[in-house]
Amino acid sequence: LPTMSPKPTEAELNILRVLWSRGPSTVREIADTLNRDREVGYTTVLKLMQIMTEKGLLLRDESNRTHIYRPKFSEERTLQQLMKDLLDRAFGGSAQKLVMQALSAKKTSRKELDEIQKLIDSMKGE
Repeated sequence: LPTMSPKPTEAELNILRVLWSRGPSTVREIADTLNRDREVGYTTVLKLMQIMTEKGLLLRDESNRTHIYRPKFSEERTLQQLMKDLLDRAFGGSAQKLVMQALSAKKTSRKELDEIQKLIDSMKGE
């Protein structure tokens, strides 16, 4: 990852998840989507999205009366950055410790284990 972008908070990640799944959206659309899970005020979402724009997490299209927001970074890049940060801070950079902790933290399905095995096999082949 070239330049480090700011790390999103949990509330900011919720907004990013909506944008990654919906695509470019208005504050109202984001607030309506978030309200399906729990009550979140429009002004709270607006303020968070303004802060996220200032932090460089969101891009705002102001060409229409209603501003349209979109994530500056892809979901994959954001998750990779968060994972790298967690790996460094919590596991001293050890991928083995992180994976062992993740696998023992909750029941892993056979399908998930098969996917993990495929990834390991492909990485061994590189």
